[in-house]
Amino acid sequence: MKLFSAIFASLSLMLAGIAHAAPPPNIVMIISDDQLWSDYGFMGHKVVQTPNLDRLAGESRLFTRGYVTSSLCCPSLASMVTGKYPHMHLVTSNDPAIPAGMTNRQFQTSPLFQQQREIMSNHLKAAGTLPAMLKEKGYLSLQTGKWWQNHWSSGGFTSGMTEGGRHGDKGLDIGRKTMQPIYDFIADARKQQKPFLVWYAPMMPHDPHTPPQRLLDKYKDKTPSLPVAKYWAMVEWFDETCGELIKHIDDAGLKENTIFVYLSDNGWITNPAKGGYAEKSKQSQYDGGLRTPLMVRWPGHVKPERRSELAQSIDFAPTLLKAAGVTVPADLPGIDLLDDAALAKRDVIFGECFTHNSKDLNKPAASLRWRWMIEGNMKLIVPDKANQPDDVVELYDLSVDPTEEKNLAAANSGRVKSMSEKLNAWWKP
Repeated sequence: MKLFSAIFASLSLMLAGIAHAAPPPNIVMIISDDQLWSDYGFMGHKVVQTPNLDRLAGESRLFTRGYVTSSLCCPSLASMVTGKYPHMHLVTSNDPAIPAGMTNRQFQTSPLFQQQREIMSNHLKAAGTLPAMLKEKGYLSLQTGKWWQNHWSSGGFTSGMTEGGRHGDKGLDIGRKTMQPIYDFIADARKQQKPFLVWYAPMMPHDPHTPPQRLLDKYKDKTPSLPVAKYWAMVEWFDETCGELIKHIDDAGLKENTIFVYLSDNGWITNPAKGGYAEKSKQSQYDGGLRTPLMVRWPGHVKPERRSELAQSIDFAPTLLKAAGVTVPADLPGIDLLDDAALAKRDVIFGECFTHNSKDLNKPAASLRWRWMIEGNMKLIVPDKANQPDDVVELYDLSVDPTEEKNLAAANSGRVKSMSEKLNAWWKP
């Protein structure tokens, strides 16, 4: 009888523990679109105001030396959702190659274009995605904003806005026109008592730079360049939408059990004379296109602090999966950003940039432009001779040359050699 009572008591304690166990955390991914790493108040910009993201940064584990894998929207987003480098998930470019005799417009409205985009979407599915893996844990997930891989379901989301347009179609209304689809989704997830993932990737501050007049008026006298003023106003408009989303979560009583992560898909420097992007930013091999702050907010679990370690967009997948209690696939190359031991061991990160239009949808090396790596403060850039025949190897000390003006490669052949060996060990086309 005593044995039975002891067993019963133990089972009761176990069941009580299960009943009171914290539910899996909700997850909100905020992804800026075309924003320079320094264009935030919390990163030291003297003019642009981002009060909501400043507040989020102050409540987060903030990595000021964060990087995406590639400086182009589509492959960069694909790396975020899979946790893999472009040469691993095979989505290296924004678009398939334009056939001879066709204009870009003709190609993008042709059946061939859709067929080839389906190949890209299938690569993403085969790579495995964060929403699909979280679904096995009972998560509901919502895609909004930028999405290149046809229908939202190709990313493993349980719902979404994009129905198959080139880079977002109806999804691009989020932020610029409405936030309601996110609020409705959260309400439904709560009704079902399900944990949720929100992918908030508005086309902001991405061009067209069409900010509210009140924000343009605020910035137009702070710079002689109207294109720059429009971009700065877009940054603040984007910040306002982030504030609305954060407030909605916090006011609903979900703050303590919701993880917010933040980053930009790639950098942007406005051409002050013509608008559009300047050199050494989007699509380039430089930090102006690759660097972004990364942050993780999870009250009660993550201590707010600024961190100087190297961090990368591929780290969000293992970080979030582990937090959700999902086994992290062995083939994910990133690390858990909440694991101090893993951060201490990391001394190098890698990345790659490809042609805007793929030269071969199944062979990443065919479209390669540059591979790059950062070791400590030293950054090595190695061009692909097939696609960048006139480029030279570049080496920069980012601690004293953050805009990468002085190439040190010729004077540091030994360092170039040792870093190149590591780059080749990572991926040699």
